[in-house]
Amino acid sequence: MGLPLLLPLLLSLASLQAGHWAEPNPNVDFGMNQPKKLSAPKGGSIHIPFSFYYSWESAKVPNVRIFWRWKHYHGEFIYNTTPPFIHKDFKDRLLLNWTKGGQSGSLQISKLRWEDESRYFCRVEVDTLRKGKQTWQSIEGTTLTVIPSESSCPA
Repeated sequence: MGLPLLLPLLLSLASLQAGHWAEPNPNVDFGMNQPKKLSAPKGGSIHIPFSFYYSWESAKVPNVRIFWRWKHYHGEFIYNTTPPFIHKDFKDRLLLNWTKGGQSGSLQISKLRWEDESRYFCRVEVDTLRKGKQTWQSIEGTTLTVIPSESSCPA
């Protein structure tokens, strides 16, 4: 492969960040953005922000659904907007901050426990006009580190 053909390929690969495009790319129809790492104190709360984009034309009723998984890419679901679901380990501790129809928001986890230290993956599903139901998810997710609270640190 000659240098003139190789250079555009290398430049496009250089724009990849954490398994997804750092910025929306006109050559890619969809994407998901989440921070790589976050930390919060045990007993506290954390907001895991997310945003997504897609170029398909939405159906008249797009029925956008947000899901969250934890531990690994194919891990257990911990939250679904439709049908409503919260994993038993997160009962009364999860809140999705998202306005229906919006393309960004955050998952709030309250009363953090040591066991919450994991990776979290946002997944979205949208009904489109010509491509039917489309589903995609963050590839690397967000790694959450739970740190000691100030009250548990020795003075």
